Amino acid sequence: MNVTGHTRRPASIRDVATAAGVSYQTVSRVINGHPSVRPATRERVLAAIEELGFRRNATALALASGRTRTVTVLTANTTHYGYASILQGIEESARAASYAVGIGVLESAEDAAVAAEVQRATDAGGGIVVIAYDPAGVRALDAVPAGLPVVGVVETPASPPGGESPWVWTDDREAAYQATRHLLSLGHKTVHYVAIPSSTRRTSARTSGWRQALKEAGAPEPRPVQSSWGPAGGHAAALKLARDPSVTAILCGNDDLALGVLRALHETGRAVPGEVSVAGFDDAPHSAFLTPSLTTVRLDFTGLGRAAFALLHGALEESAPVAPHPVSVPELVVRESSGRPPSGT
Repeated sequence: MNVTGHTRRPASIRDVATAAGVSYQTVSRVINGHPSVRPATRERVLAAIEELGFRRNATALALASGRTRTVTVLTANTTHYGYASILQGIEESARAASYAVGIGVLESAEDAAVAAEVQRATDAGGGIVVIAYDPAGVRALDAVPAGLPVVGVVETPASPPGGESPWVWTDDREAAYQATRHLLSLGHKTVHYVAIPSSTRRTSARTSGWRQALKEAGAPEPRPVQSSWGPAGGHAAALKLARDPSVTAILCGNDDLALGVLRALHETGRAVPGEVSVAGFDDAPHSAFLTPSLTTVRLDFTGLGRAAFALLHGALEESAPVAPHPVSVPELVVRESSGRPPSGT
């Protein structure tokens, strides 16, 4: 109640439109996860929704439509930057559209464990988003029953899939290509690569982009160093690379690996970027505040999560436009950790 003793009227969609300075149709598009809304406009509308406390009555909408307004996200990880940011994007868009979000953690890639988690998601009703960046996620995506609305957040496919594959992805191949080209353009004879695990046994898109840039430049192709997702893996890999004085540039499969690489180079007395240049992937929040600050490739994982929900929302509502296979465009962010190689190398 307000100071006059009257019950405050709940905010309407037109109140949100007025506060955000947009039309109510634009607010509706944001609420429904429509992919055509500009990011800045979307953020303004979401801020107005939060400020005014606008909420669509999910129960009433479910009763009226006969649909369960629920999305379950299946993922093997909730803490790594890319995974967590995708979850954030899904949750933001789902909340604006009055969908509830549940999370099913894939604790193992074993068939029985995956099948049990997929069954729980199926029993919850609604739709499913699978983050398939690892073997458990890939198996879960394959195990979702036919006919159930599902969207996969996947590694960059080797070639664009058909319309029967509701997938979204970032352009990892182009991102790795850009980062490698940047390091080569500084005068490095080649670029070594510390790789994150791939979701499949095939060559990952990041490895392909790195290899393509080396091939075009006529540069030697070192054997990729297969590593883990976290700083410890990057640290172990760089301790080996640091022993080779010919190593002057290292591309890391994500910024967490780069964190470990920077530490190992510091421990072995190899200056960055004076002796070795380092570049990462993802532009995680900490990358700008390392010493030296990290050159990396920015990938919009939050936007990827929004795109995944928009694609699923289109299938669930049957009336919302569906943008097949939206792709996030990478952006090279040059900071202090990359520079010219030492003279004479």
